[in-house]
Amino acid sequence: MTPMVKADRVCKNFGALKVLKGVSLEIDAGQVLCLVGPSGSGKSTFLRCINHLEQVNAGRLYVDGEIVGYSERGGKLYELHPRAAAKQRRDIGMVFQHFNLFPHRTALENIIEAPIQVKRLNKKKALERGRDLLEQVGLSEKADAYPAQLSGGQQQRVAIARALAMDPKLMLFDEPTSALDPELVGEVLTVMKDLAAGGMTMVVVTHEMGFAREVADQLVFMDAGVVVESGNPRELLANPQHDRTKLFLSKLL
Repeated sequence: MTPMVKADRVCKNFGALKVLKGVSLEIDAGQVLCLVGPSGSGKSTFLRCINHLEQVNAGRLYVDGEIVGYSERGGKLYELHPRAAAKQRRDIGMVFQHFNLFPHRTALENIIEAPIQVKRLNKKKALERGRDLLEQVGLSEKADAYPAQLSGGQQQRVAIARALAMDPKLMLFDEPTSALDPELVGEVLTVMKDLAAGGMTMVVVTHEMGFAREVADQLVFMDAGVVVESGNPRELLANPQHDRTKLFLSKLL
């Protein structure tokens, strides 16, 4: 079976700074992988490379068997035209730390924007789908509310619904609860748990170890641009093998 995500010795530099130093991992369709590690370890950069928001400097990234951001001819990689890269990116939903909602559009309008503009979906169908998604994230009654009228947790749930509106085959979450007040974290994690239960393939950068233990199929600990340790979340959290992992987890658990 083709992995949904396959990273093969992925490297990413920002000038002289080497942020990713040969990251290799795989995620099968329907699985949840949680990436954990200290700030600056390369987790968010790796996530951005998966949907080609950042270009890799070496190695290869595949989503559902296709090289991300490039075509291959004669053993050489050629960067895709921006339009082709954008088309490829349609199948990958991404939810950021900060919600990035259009402040002048209602929750429902935020959700239907991309399906109408990018996929040319009929507005009536887009509205139906948007309302269904608001119901899915528990915000049916907030369709006409503007972002400023919503709590942080509600805004993040709208952002998740917006990403789902494009019917992605893969969802990326970059610390989706880190900007939230502690009492609002649970409502976002509940939506993510429901998505996982529904079979959505997810890569989640998080510090929520309870979520990783309960929901993830694979836990990956990164530090200084490399994968230090990976495995079954419950086993890794209970009995980490690497000293660096032990030190990191001792400050969280």
